[in-house]
Amino acid sequence: MNFKRYYYLISLQYLGFRFHGWQIQPNVPTVELMIKKTLRFILPDAKTKIMACGRTDAMVSAEQTYVELFSDQKLPNLDVFLGTFNYNLPADIKALNIKEVDNTFNIIQDSKVKEYHYYFAFGGKFHPFSATLMCHVKANLDIEIMTKATKAFKGKKDFYSYTFRPKTQTQTTAEILSCQLRLNNELTASFFPKQSYVLKVKGTGFKRNQIRLMMGMLFDLGQHKVNYDFFLKTLDGYNKIKLEHIAPASGLILHKVEF
Repeated sequence: MNFKRYYYLISLQYLGFRFHGWQIQPNVPTVELMIKKTLRFILPDAKTKIMACGRTDAMVSAEQTYVELFSDQKLPNLDVFLGTFNYNLPADIKALNIKEVDNTFNIIQDSKVKEYHYYFAFGGKFHPFSATLMCHVKANLDIEIMTKATKAFKGKKDFYSYTFRPKTQTQTTAEILSCQLRLNNELTASFFPKQSYVLKVKGTGFKRNQIRLMMGMLFDLGQHKVNYDFFLKTLDGYNKIKLEHIAPASGLILHKVEF
């Protein structure tokens, strides 16, 4: 008997604050777990499998990302499926759209560019609701030197220092297409501090905790805990500098994925 399989690409977004990341883990809520449970409920007679274009860490959110759904049954009406899927998903996960693809599509290899945003503010303590989406730095920050440093991240480099616990065989070379620090004017809420900032990073591939290690370095620069010359040395993997300051996860959002 020939086994027939159908392939669907689903775009979704989620608030990561209550989740222990994307990947299923024992006894804790994860985004993958919630999606699989929902699929089993709305497609009880189908054999399904999902694969994400990447994994997010605990408390990291996604504005727009993708999963591929594999099913042994054809979905007769994608609009009806999308409505039913969203109705049964928890409130902090939303499916944006769905389309059918074929077996030549590879969600891992075909996802070419990812863009991350990291939101933060500093100074007096802000409203607790902000903690779901924004990092609070208690000390004052030198935004000027932080902005200068973001430009140095751009390009193809050996990001050894910005790879979490790299092993001998770990490939640490990657390319950052753009990196900029701006005033935050796009993610707004009545309870946000009056002034906040966003680091926008776009690249062809990121290592585990890379953005948070980059942000940790920027925070250290901004507080003058390290000097600019040391920062430049961390951009040369030959120096094998292992950084330890991983910025909090709650400020990080996977903004979008491009195929």
